[in-house]
Order: sequence, then C-alpha cells, then structure tokens
Amino acid sequence: MNLDEMLAASGISGGAAAVNGNTKSGFVTFVGRPNVGKSTLMNRLIGQKIAITSNKPQTTRNKIQTVFTDERGQIVFVDTPGIHKAKNKLGEYMVGAAEKTIGEVDVICWLVEPTTFIGAGEQHIIEKLKKVKAPVILVINKVDTIKILPVIDRYKNEVDFVEIIPVSARNGDNTDDLINAIFQYLPYGPMYYDEDTITDQPMRQIVSELIREKALHALNEEIPHGIAVVIDSMKERKSPKGVITDIQATIICERDSHKGIIIGKGGQMLKKIGANARYEIERQLETKVNLQLWVKVKKEWRDSDILIKNFGYDKKKDE
Repeated sequence: MNLDEMLAASGISGGAAAVNGNTKSGFVTFVGRPNVGKSTLMNRLIGQKIAITSNKPQTTRNKIQTVFTDERGQIVFVDTPGIHKAKNKLGEYMVGAAEKTIGEVDVICWLVEPTTFIGAGEQHIIEKLKKVKAPVILVINKVDTIKILPVIDRYKNEVDFVEIIPVSARNGDNTDDLINAIFQYLPYGPMYYDEDTITDQPMRQIVSELIREKALHALNEEIPHGIAVVIDSMKERKSPKGVITDIQATIICERDSHKGIIIGKGGQMLKKIGANARYEIERQLETKVNLQLWVKVKKEWRDSDILIKNFGYDKKKDE
C-alpha cells in the first residue's frame, strides 16, 4: 500500500490541513528487533499512550499510526511489530507488516539496544536497510544504561546512516533531537491530518489492545503470545452519574489450561486484568467504564488464516 492508498484507507486525502510552502510532512517508521522500545518511544514522542507496551517480546502485532504536529509540519509515525523469526502464521503476518513498511515511508528510524554485539536478527535488518532509498536514522535506545561511544563505533559503518542519535524512550532523553533530525529529512508538503489528530486507530482497537496489555502484564511467560482480545460490543449510555461506556470483550487463548490460568482461582486473575484495563480505558475515553470480560479457547488460532483475520490481523488490509 503506497502513501496515497494508506491515506485513502484512513478516509483522508492529501492536504487535509492548510499549509504554507515551508511546512514539512511525511511518514516515519520505527523498525527493530522485538522489545527494543519502539512503542515506548513513539508514545513518548507524541506525548500520549497509544501503542501498548510490556517487557515481553512481540507485544506490537499491527502497524500503528500516530501523528505529531507542530509549527514545522507533521510527522506520521508508523510503529511496527518487531522483526523476528516467525514460528506461525501470526508471526509471518507481523514480520511481513514490519518489513513492507520499510519501503513505503519517507524516513526510517532503526532502534537498537545499546550493545556492541550485532546478531543474526540485526544483520537481517541491515540487509533490508541497505536496499532502501529513504534516509535511515540509527536510534540507540536505553542510553541511560550503558556508555554509548562503543555502540556508535560498532554500528556506524553497517549502513549509510544520515544520523546516529542516542535516546532514552523511558526518560525522554534526546527525544527533541530525534524530532529535529526527522524534520530535517522530511519532504515539504501538506499535512495529512488535522492538527489535533493523535492517531488514526479506531477506539475499539485501542481498547482491545489495552486489555491485551494488562493481560500481558499479569500472566506468565507462556500464555501472552497465544492470546488475542476481541471487542464484542462497545456502547455509551447516560446515567444519573454521567456517561458510562459498556464494553463486552473476549480474551482468546489456545489451550484449556490457559483458560483456567487467565480466569484464576475464583476468577481473581480475570478480575485483576479487568480492573487494570478499566482504569486505562477510562483515561482514554474520559468516561466511566463498565467492562465485562470472557475467556474462550480457539486452539492453534495463530496458525489459522481465518481466525487471524477475524481477530484483527488482516494481511490484505496492510497490502
């Protein structure tokens, strides 16, 4: 999908906002291995939590677009799943979404860990980046944890980087420098979104991801890769205490044993996930939330094209 098709799919036409000849705009992607902090950095740059985060790899499954706008113009950030060795059809979808995005954007930000070791995963990304025409910025994340000069020396000759910028997505260190560098390499053009737009993600998808995030935080290492969250219904109603959003959602897992763990003894784990998710959702919606969760088993759903699509991971939508 090229940029015009990406905009059309979002119901947006180029030049959505008034612009003068000095305004820059374009699409910028974050790529990298799983769990290097891509989503945390994007949330930091736009000043709002849109992409979910966790300390477990492969948290991000879909491309997520967010928008940064100031007097210089507009950056449309595209957060992508971590590039990894796929073990099932869901993994293939995730890696395909990430790698395809590299050839569709105006600027690429490659996030790496602050280490001098370049493994097979990084080498795979290097080979992809050598073939692109867009300028590539090397972003070394988590710089608060290590001395950075040896890392820069190790990476600087791997790709023809236009910039190398150490940042801390967690603390916000040097993130203004990264924004300045991105604007330097963006083309001049109209803004694609209204200036108050933060994301093009449907609210149902944001809510679904927030529930999945809280499940990731609460559950053990084995289960999170095998869960999805489906919003069955989401409706607002008025009450004497104000607007209430009623949400019914289902957590999908792959095994009967996993269902028992997600529910927990006396339903305590499911209640914990629901309470934590409700707090975050209320902050997003700015209403009271009545959240009801169920758990269903769909065996081997990550290897089913139909179920992957039904649960929101649609290959054709991203092509």
